[in-house]
Amino acid sequence: MPDENAPLFLRAGQIVLADWRGDAMPKEPNKLRPAVVVEDDGLFAPAYPNAILVPLTEDAALAIPDLSVAIAPTPENGCGKPCWAVSHLVATTSKARLRATPSRITPDQLAIVRRQIASRSASRDKRSD
Repeated sequence: MPDENAPLFLRAGQIVLADWRGDAMPKEPNKLRPAVVVEDDGLFAPAYPNAILVPLTEDAALAIPDLSVAIAPTPENGCGKPCWAVSHLVATTSKARLRATPSRITPDQLAIVRRQIASRSASRDKRSD
């Protein structure tokens, strides 16, 4: 039986199930949904309680073209139908809300997600100058 107090080891590009149900505010996710770990494996110690994620959605209306990555179903990612990694919805989430899966996106897809997050952050910084 796994130790419930053991740190959750996550890898960049790994798909997890994030349980955002229960205490969400209006306009926040309020369901169990897949998400991609985008933080570098060595960014935080394994015991750090949070993870940086980008949610996956099957809703094309949420996928802003310049801020989303199309994810076609493959055996590696475990997706049952096409979906999008919605980079503009990047969030930090408690690992207590996460369930690891063996699924993952490709390194190229992860690189695009990270570039989209960085470009969004850079454009936000320019507006605050």
